[in-house]
Amino acid sequence: MTGEILSSVNSLIFGVWFLMGAALVFWMQAGFAMVEAGFTRAKNTGNILMKNLMDFCIGTPMFILIGFSLLLGEDMMGIIGKPGFDIFTSYASFDWSNFVFNLVFCATTATIVSGAMAERTKFLSYCIYSAVISAVIYPVEAHWIWGGGWLSQIGFHDFAGSAAIHMVGGLCALIGAAILGARIGKFEKNKDGKVTKVNAFPGHNLPLGCLGCFILWLGWYGFNGAAATSVEQLGSIFLTTTVAPSVATVVCMVFTWLKYGKPDVSMCLNASLAGLVAITAGCDVTDCFGAIVIGAVAGLLVCFGVWFLDYKLRVDDPVGAVAVHFCNGVWGTIAVGLFATTSAPGNDSVVGLFYGGGFGQLGLQLVGIASVCAWTAVTITIAFSLIKATVGLRVTPEEEIVGLDSCEHGLPSAYAGFSIMDVSNTMTMDVNENTNLGVDEYAAASGTQKDAAVRVVRTPDLGTGIYKVSIISRLSRYDHLKKAMNDVGVTGMTVTQVMGCGVQKGAGERYRGVEMDATLLPKVKVEVIVGNIPVETVIEAAKKALYTGHIGDGKIFVYSVDKVVKVRTGEEDLAALNDVE
Repeated sequence: MTGEILSSVNSLIFGVWFLMGAALVFWMQAGFAMVEAGFTRAKNTGNILMKNLMDFCIGTPMFILIGFSLLLGEDMMGIIGKPGFDIFTSYASFDWSNFVFNLVFCATTATIVSGAMAERTKFLSYCIYSAVISAVIYPVEAHWIWGGGWLSQIGFHDFAGSAAIHMVGGLCALIGAAILGARIGKFEKNKDGKVTKVNAFPGHNLPLGCLGCFILWLGWYGFNGAAATSVEQLGSIFLTTTVAPSVATVVCMVFTWLKYGKPDVSMCLNASLAGLVAITAGCDVTDCFGAIVIGAVAGLLVCFGVWFLDYKLRVDDPVGAVAVHFCNGVWGTIAVGLFATTSAPGNDSVVGLFYGGGFGQLGLQLVGIASVCAWTAVTITIAFSLIKATVGLRVTPEEEIVGLDSCEHGLPSAYAGFSIMDVSNTMTMDVNENTNLGVDEYAAASGTQKDAAVRVVRTPDLGTGIYKVSIISRLSRYDHLKKAMNDVGVTGMTVTQVMGCGVQKGAGERYRGVEMDATLLPKVKVEVIVGNIPVETVIEAAKKALYTGHIGDGKIFVYSVDKVVKVRTGEEDLAALNDVE
């Protein structure tokens, strides 16, 4: 009788822990949002927060309608679960806990993709492919692994989702980012189209990214540990889930310190997540030594993955999602076949190569990786191709430059109260209908049209041969202007964001349905000093870069600079200070 009571209590406790683990995994959505927002630019923060919210909110009805039954429905030939609506027809006997637990895992798979495709993806397109992942792609392969499908039948082991979740999400992210293309300015190319330089876009808020990393690490104890069935197994899972990311972070810190001269903060944050991803598949079957090795490899692999995408594949991944989730999802799944040991509590059948198990389990792991990757690659490529051919995947260049907060959501700024300049009502613009000059191409425009679009104002020439050229333009033309200046040989420039309003007028946006006043528009001021290059060459290049065929495309001020510089002595400075006092 006592044994039955203890068994019942134990079952009840772990039933509650199962749901607590699901809540921790749900909380990881906040972590993903913080990491992604912190590692990208401020002008896209609202868009990123919205996407991470909608991952779960769109995924929930899709999982109700089809995803859950495909995952855990009655097995059909080891391929899919039998579609059904038990959640509606048999709610009294429905497995509520299992539904919630698998739902939060499904949402995690979808949210991984948003990081690699951040800052240039249409929000509508994101909603569509997020729904496809939640409804079909994840449930089918997860059925193979956890729902009684063919991979589980042959002995493939992925306890908490290195393959089923992270590898799948990372592969979707890789394919999506490749199809989408890089952000404007990420890769510089020569006239032959060959990439000559990779530019870094630092995240705008590392504290936010760090907070997200810690939130994810906390949530990972539920991610890996929720399915534990004994206190001993849970304790071992917590140990491996702590050791692997810690070692990965230390290894990454040492590596970046040696390679770059200083330890890289954002890379170390990625390494913590990489170690967590890598240990997820085998957290229940590895010991401390195995976790150390798995973490050490993960710490190096994330650095290699980021470099490989930038310099070899030329795929732009703003947050390192592919290196963290795909590369280490694959590694963690393979590691089960190397480091699984029966000394781990609750494991009496899965043994890796380095613990006397031979190549059998390793072979099964490789079969699982290949089959899941094949399914994912085919289905997500079809999904992205259909979206691209219909509603389109990518925003326009001007929308990308201005920022998705404004263009996709009508949000002036996610940091309106903290802006260094007031951009709260200025991130969109209406062109005055009376400013169109009728010719869009600079080469086809007449001299009068060119002068009307980009006015040049000069001060009297002092005959010094040195000029200061100050150029005011729209934000959307800045990259064109910068390239034009580089092409004519200007190697130094001062860039300032300013506010202004001329023939263009500010367009009001709405916040919670209330229209906000708009008066000023964001502009960019570029200042260069010209000496060796003919000033007319600089002016002509700037006019061509700014021209869009409208009056008010820009304005250029040319100042002749006096070469005589007055040097003040220390006594004069002291006298001036005394006069002020």
